[in-house]
Amino acid sequence: MKSIPEQIFWLLILAIPIACIARTVVFEEIFKEPREWCEKRSENCRRLLERKFFYLFTCEYCFSHWVTLFFVALTQFKLLLPDWRGYVISFFSLVFVANSYLNLYSRLRVDIHREKVETKKIAEEIGEPEQPKHKVA
Repeated sequence: MKSIPEQIFWLLILAIPIACIARTVVFEEIFKEPREWCEKRSENCRRLLERKFFYLFTCEYCFSHWVTLFFVALTQFKLLLPDWRGYVISFFSLVFVANSYLNLYSRLRVDIHREKVETKKIAEEIGEPEQPKHKVA
């Protein structure tokens, strides 16, 4: 069994790809069409189990549980205890840390957006011309 500091290190590191995958699938443009299809299925399926299954792909919190399950199985990461209870503890701990990362990221995006809006408003008030946007080659 690894030392507690080493386990915490792995907890903090493993939560990063979990958060990235959950965010990418649930919010990013690359998965827009499958996500919209899942949203429709989650609203229109006749059976409750089907609706809940498709909903999993539209909720970052729900989806992060499945991604975490995959990573715990892949890495066999256990936290605190060397038996099956270590898997249970690591599962819920990883979900918690990954979702904390997701919340921090969302908050950071809101703050950055607010700063951009405030900067633009101040520039307009003092009559500063808008800066040209750089094109990416």
